[in-house]
Amino acid sequence: MSITFADPAGLSHDALEEGDRFAPRFDDKGLLTAITIEAATGAVLMVAHMNAAALTLTLETGEVQKLKEIRVDCDQDALLVLVEQTGRGAACHTGRKTCFYRRVAVIGGEARLEDTGEPRLFDPKLVYGR
Repeated sequence: MSITFADPAGLSHDALEEGDRFAPRFDDKGLLTAITIEAATGAVLMVAHMNAAALTLTLETGEVQKLKEIRVDCDQDALLVLVEQTGRGAACHTGRKTCFYRRVAVIGGEARLEDTGEPRLFDPKLVYGR
C-alpha cells in the first residue's frame, strides 16, 4: 500500500491549518524541514530535510531511528518527528546523540561556540571513513 498526501494547493487556508488532511508543503526543491526529537526525553536530536519519497518510506516502515509519532506545524511546512533512539544512540554524523552539542556564547564581544560536553558515542572516521 502506497501512502498518499493531499495537495495543499487544493485546500483552503482553514482546511490546511485546522482540517484533518495531511498536505505537506514541500519547498521549491521538494523538501520539508523535519525536526527529530527523542520521544522519551524531549531532547532535540537533529534538523534535516525530507523529500516526499523519504516521508512516505518513513510512514510506511516507521524507520527513522524508531518512529513513535510525526506532528506537523500549523501551515504544514515543517515536521516534528518523535523517535526512540536505536543502534549506537547517536543521531548526529559526528557520533553524538544530538547535532546540538555546541552553544553560542558571547566572549569579549564576539559570538563563539562552546562545547556542551556531549560525548561521542562512535568514531565517525571508523563509520564513514572520513
